[in-house]
Amino acid sequence: MNAADLIVALGLPASARVDQRVPKKLLVENGAPTAADKRRINEGIEEVHWLAALKPTTIGVPEFRDAAREYLEIAVLSAVLRAGVQANRLAELIHRAVPYPVFLIVSQGDALALSLAHKRWSQGEAGATVLDGELVTAVLSAAEPDGFAPSFREALALARQPRADLYLLYQGWMDALVALLAARVTGAFTTATSADQAAARREALRDHARMDAEIARLRAATAKERQVARQITLNLGIKNLETIRQVTAAKL
Repeated sequence: MNAADLIVALGLPASARVDQRVPKKLLVENGAPTAADKRRINEGIEEVHWLAALKPTTIGVPEFRDAAREYLEIAVLSAVLRAGVQANRLAELIHRAVPYPVFLIVSQGDALALSLAHKRWSQGEAGATVLDGELVTAVLSAAEPDGFAPSFREALALARQPRADLYLLYQGWMDALVALLAARVTGAFTTATSADQAAARREALRDHARMDAEIARLRAATAKERQVARQITLNLGIKNLETIRQVTAAKL
């Protein structure tokens, strides 16, 4: 799967297409809180394109408003990054720079990533928006033997997303991305059948990732440890975490 495949899979109507290049100056002015981030944008991004603007007048899906957020539009963007730069941080800066929720496709060499993040009103600055939680990101590759790719492409189609409002539409895309991440653990791609199941799956994925990181840390410590008793303790800790991880995987 490559960036062109993802764009085709979305099935965006011509009425929503924008196809304009986004000046890096705008990203620097709106998404870079530090001098280091400004350098990251200027030196790490090759180009960003605004592919489509999804709003009531272009796709017929109502806007969304509540006390926490206002979704008047969803921006579909693609970004090309230079080799060797921190893709995750740059993706986050792009999301921060846009006042709307963003469906972001990131290309870096042969690697491809897709990221989404909800937005909410800032509590410290009237009228400003901030990220609501962590980015949900999946790293793909054009050469990756991904047996879930066809199902994932189908799940991404705009026509398959909820149409009650733009918030639920965006959440539908986020749930499809989470389904791909879960499939890489379970071996089967299945979309959530309810909002509760989708939320439980997101929480289980976060727990699974935390346990993966802790298991990796304990294995590294075990490899360096010279005392046999301490090695045994570390190995027992790893086995306990692996058991808990299996239980967590079952929730996916």
